[in-house]
Amino acid sequence: MKIFSSPGFGNVWVLTLSNAMAASIMTLMILVGSLVGAELAPSAEWATLPIALTVIGTAASILPATACMQKLGRKYALLAFMALGTFACGLASSALEQQSFILFCIAAVLLGSTNAALQQTRFAAMESVAPEYGPNAASLMMCGGILAAIIGPELAVAGVHLTPVDYQGSYWLAAATVVLAACLLTLYKPTTTVAKQQTATARSTVEIIRNPTFILALTSGAVAFVVMSFVMTGTPISMHHVYGHSLIDTKWVIQSHIAAMFLPSLIAPLLFKKLGIRGLMVAGLACYCATVAIGYFDISVKGFWMQLVLLGIGWNFLFVSGTALLPRTYEERDKFKGQAINDLTVFTFQALASLSAGWALGLINWQQILLICLLPIAIMLVLLVTEGRISRRDRHSH
Repeated sequence: MKIFSSPGFGNVWVLTLSNAMAASIMTLMILVGSLVGAELAPSAEWATLPIALTVIGTAASILPATACMQKLGRKYALLAFMALGTFACGLASSALEQQSFILFCIAAVLLGSTNAALQQTRFAAMESVAPEYGPNAASLMMCGGILAAIIGPELAVAGVHLTPVDYQGSYWLAAATVVLAACLLTLYKPTTTVAKQQTATARSTVEIIRNPTFILALTSGAVAFVVMSFVMTGTPISMHHVYGHSLIDTKWVIQSHIAAMFLPSLIAPLLFKKLGIRGLMVAGLACYCATVAIGYFDISVKGFWMQLVLLGIGWNFLFVSGTALLPRTYEERDKFKGQAINDLTVFTFQALASLSAGWALGLINWQQILLICLLPIAIMLVLLVTEGRISRRDRHSH
């Protein structure tokens, strides 16, 4: 497609490949985190804590990561956080050798911190191209997630028995992959200088969030992550420990889910043209409703596979549309503040969803967990309708 050879897309390709390799530590953690947690944790209720702490680490590091990027620029801030990710993999490896749940949890937090910076690469990609190509750049970035979906779980399985300590080798392989990602990132050429980014003073937080379209963009990302995290965090334990499906089947379902999170980005330009941003949000919510319906009635491997694939597609539609809408809701001077508010909110809610998933698994069954997801879906629908009415009223008044 000619769009992807337009000026600035060389940067986008570098960011896409580098981010895909670095983000594989997160897809590895999705598969392995709760399984290692189940082995190291003092009780079963704490098994999903490492995954939840990864998300908490992401949420807690959004503001520091954004500030670091504003001060150092995208490139050097990303390199610094990749170094942190490499260290975190080494710490996880050491935790496994020492059978230390606490040390593994610390490593999980640091991996989350790395992820906070990696999330900002989608904005770096959009800044590299002309504004009209922003959604296409964001979509291409997310296509890199397909590679991450494959690399992470494969590293996890390939490294299980690499050393006498199960999964230690998985984190060794992950560390090497992040180093390769950092080497590739050195080819990235920032398009704006740090000085230029800091010339104008941003508006206050209240002024930014007063815009109902900003709230819609933010909520789209938040609901995307809340429902996805709540269901996905509980899937490995539900499949492998509760319903007795094999680790290979569980890996296949998780890999399919993560691939489904990013594959729709390949046809994103067509989707945006046919449905528009808000239409894509509605399609995402429809996928989430189908996820709940299938998961409620079918707990076979095929049932888990279908619901997790639909969960991934729904997440993509909601997150891509929210990301594409966000830059249209603030001025250039508000860029870093707007992005920080958005990501801090999104990943705080994701952290709460991940934490509550582990707690919920000990109290209620899988079907009840799925029914809870209908609440954020309903909230998102109400916001879509409300923002649509306000936007139409504003257009008519002008």
